[in-house]
Amino acid sequence: MNAINRFFWGCAGVHQETLEKYPEEHSKYTAIGATIFFTGLFASLSGGYAMYFVFSGGTLDWFLAIVFGIIWGLAIFNMDRYIVLSINKSKSGWMQLLQALPRILLAILIGLVISRPLELKIFDKEIRENLRVRYLADQRAKIDTLNNTFNKKYSNEVNQLKAISVERDSLESSIKTDRTKLNYEIYGNKTTETSGVMGYGPYAKMKEEDLKKKEAYLDTLRNKIAAQQNVIRQKQKFEGILDQKVLSNASLDSAVNVAGFADRNSALGNLHYDANGKVNESNANAVFFIALLFVFLECLPVIVKLLAGRDPYDNEIQNLRTLHDYESDTNLVVEKEAVDRLKDTYVDVSINKRMKEL
Repeated sequence: MNAINRFFWGCAGVHQETLEKYPEEHSKYTAIGATIFFTGLFASLSGGYAMYFVFSGGTLDWFLAIVFGIIWGLAIFNMDRYIVLSINKSKSGWMQLLQALPRILLAILIGLVISRPLELKIFDKEIRENLRVRYLADQRAKIDTLNNTFNKKYSNEVNQLKAISVERDSLESSIKTDRTKLNYEIYGNKTTETSGVMGYGPYAKMKEEDLKKKEAYLDTLRNKIAAQQNVIRQKQKFEGILDQKVLSNASLDSAVNVAGFADRNSALGNLHYDANGKVNESNANAVFFIALLFVFLECLPVIVKLLAGRDPYDNEIQNLRTLHDYESDTNLVVEKEAVDRLKDTYVDVSINKRMKEL
């Protein structure tokens, strides 16, 4: 337990020999040191997770993420340690608050920075689903854009195909109607366009001949459509449109797995809104309070230091600083007096040297 206390005292930056004289203050500075340590630990995890997406796909992605995470955590740890150490408890409360205000603002900024990657991990499932929907929509939009561009570029060919297709559809409908009329004529169903006499008579033969001509022309139209479709398909292949396909589930999963930090961060922002564009208060509040939690953790060492009264350890440290300042000033005065006393000797030596030169 004593080793753990000393470790956290080191994290808090206290003068351990002085602090040991005041056992009643041990717990307070252990808590401050633990807060600084765990803030640095969270920052290390956050930075490492963020860098994993930066280096993801490389051969050293895990190694680089771990190294950067350790460096980032140590940087935040050192900055928090300095922020706490720089608060001078010998000044008044308002002066301490004024002195700590820039550091509190910096702590808030650091809290927001280290909370973002951890939010990405907490909402990983929702982010992945959002990315799937987004990537699928982007791919469909890309295909639609390419098709629209192709249709404008090859409008003649496309319009010809549409015209032939309309004519084919119209002819198929006409043939279907004529075949119904032929059956009515053969079976003696009386209508405005049939004789009502059962049997395969001249009128039925005439309708059948006309129907065969339409079917032959329909085959011709179908051949033209097939030929035109083949021409358009070749042009689509040349333009690269046939290479664009709607992403499958496996392709979407692969794309989501290699998504970078920017895409995931954007997806996290999209969780604030529903599909209809309205604010999703549940998700927005969850993200906000997680960020607020890390901001509070980052500010906690400074807040604890500000709320704590001036204790015996602070008095002892201030006395040591005063003593060291006085000792430094005294040494300066002594050195100046020594230089002044040596000045006469330097003058005598210089005079003797010049006399010898004459």
